[in-house]
Amino acid sequence: MLLPITLTFAAACALLNMWLAIRCARFRVKDKILHGDAGNGLLAKRMRAHANFVEYTPIILILFALVEMAAGASLWLWIGALVYVVARVAHAFGMDADKPTLLRAGGALLTWGVMLVMAGVALSIAYGATREMPAPPAMAARG
Repeated sequence: MLLPITLTFAAACALLNMWLAIRCARFRVKDKILHGDAGNGLLAKRMRAHANFVEYTPIILILFALVEMAAGASLWLWIGALVYVVARVAHAFGMDADKPTLLRAGGALLTWGVMLVMAGVALSIAYGATREMPAPPAMAARG
């Protein structure tokens, strides 16, 4: 199977995205809110948690897919995907509070950590000193 970690991770993120959307939709239906947050503080926080998830998840999924294609499936990729999902759930619950919480801060820090590690791994794979880098096809044809 091609990209089993990324496929599983993407499915988990899709389900998490749906859960975050439902947390907002419940307020919209109950209070007949069509647009914005209508001054509902908890809805505003949940909307922001959902938006924050949508802001980070695409680049994280892209990094996981490219690293998995380049390096193959591994236990550390499974762990990284799990850490990201847990971090985003923690962040969502932490966003409900009126003051800073360990869940919110921990979720944000773990999200950043996963993103930075994956970016570092991607760069390491791309520019590893032990690998000969082939020229792009357009440049190879000229030479």
